[in-house]
Amino acid sequence: MELARIIRRFLKIVLPLLLGGVILYWMYRNNDWGHTWEVMTHEINWWWMLLSFPFGISAQVLRGLRWKQTLEPIGEHTRTSTSIYAIFLSYATSLIIPRVGEFARCSVVKRYDDVNFTKALGTVVTERAVDTFVMLLMIGVALLLQLSVMNDFFTTTGTSFGSFFGQFTSTGYIVTFICLLAVLILVWVLIRKLQIYNKVKTTLNNLWQGVASLKNVKSIPLYIFFTIGIWGSYFLHYYLTFFCFDATTNLSIGCALVSFVVGSIAVIVPTPNGAGPWHFSVKTILILYGVQSEAALCFVLIVHTVQTMLVALLGVYGWAALSMTKRKTATMAQ
Repeated sequence: MELARIIRRFLKIVLPLLLGGVILYWMYRNNDWGHTWEVMTHEINWWWMLLSFPFGISAQVLRGLRWKQTLEPIGEHTRTSTSIYAIFLSYATSLIIPRVGEFARCSVVKRYDDVNFTKALGTVVTERAVDTFVMLLMIGVALLLQLSVMNDFFTTTGTSFGSFFGQFTSTGYIVTFICLLAVLILVWVLIRKLQIYNKVKTTLNNLWQGVASLKNVKSIPLYIFFTIGIWGSYFLHYYLTFFCFDATTNLSIGCALVSFVVGSIAVIVPTPNGAGPWHFSVKTILILYGVQSEAALCFVLIVHTVQTMLVALLGVYGWAALSMTKRKTATMAQ
C-alpha cells in the first residue's frame, strides 16, 4: 500500500510535467532561440510587462478577500492576511502538482486560523462553480463578438462544431487528443477523491455547508464586485502584455478577449499553470489574427514564463509571511 501511494504521488507530479513538456517540445522543436533571445533583450517593452504585474497580484488578493467573505456565513473566520497568503501559496503549489493548490489553501487556513477543512473545501467548490459561470459568460461574449475567428480556431485545432463527428485535422490531432485524455484522467481522480469523502457523513455535511455558503453571504454586491475584479484583473494582466511586442501591440481588444478565453479553457488541462495547452491555444488564436507563427511563439513563451514566475514569487512571499504568522487562538479577535 505504501509503495502504491508513493507511485501515485510520483505520477501526479511526473505526468503533468511530461504532458506539458511533450506539447512544448512539439511546439518549439524548430524554434530559433537566438531570435527569441533577441526579442527578449532588445524588442520587448518591459514597462508594459511591469504594468501588468499589479493586476496579476490584485487578482489573487481579491480572490483571498472573496474567499474570506464566503467562509463567514458558515461560522468560519479567517484573518484577511491568512486567506490572501493561502491563495498565494495555493497558486504556487499548483505549479508543482496541478489542482493540489485547492487542498493546500484549505490546509493553510485550517492550520493558522483553525478553519474546518471540509467546510473550506466546500466553499472552494462553490467558488469554482461561480468562476465557471463567469467563464461561460465570457465565452458567450467572445462567440458573439468574434464568431468567425472562434469558428476558425475550432476548425484549425480539429474541433470544428460543423464537423464535430468527423476526424480531427492533422494540425491539432495529437495535442487535442492528449489534452482530452488528461481532462478525463483529472475527472477520474476527482471522482475518486469525492468517493473517499462520501464514506464519512460528517465530512459530507461540512462540505455541503461550504457549498451552500454563498446564499448567506452578507453582501452580494460586494461578492459580485470581488468576482468582477478578479476576472477583470486576470484579463488586464494578460491584455497589457500585448503592448510589449510589436507583433501584438496593434491587435484589437477582441483578439485579446478571444485568446484570453481560449487560454483560460486550455488551463483546465492538468499541466503546471497550463504550460503546453495554453501556449498551443493562444498561439493558434494569434496566428488567426494575422500574427506570424514565430512572433506568436515568442509571445506565448515569454508571457507565460514571466507570469508563471510572478505566481512563484507570490507563493514564496506567502510562504515566508505565513512562517512568521502566529496561529490564531480561541481568544483572538475574529
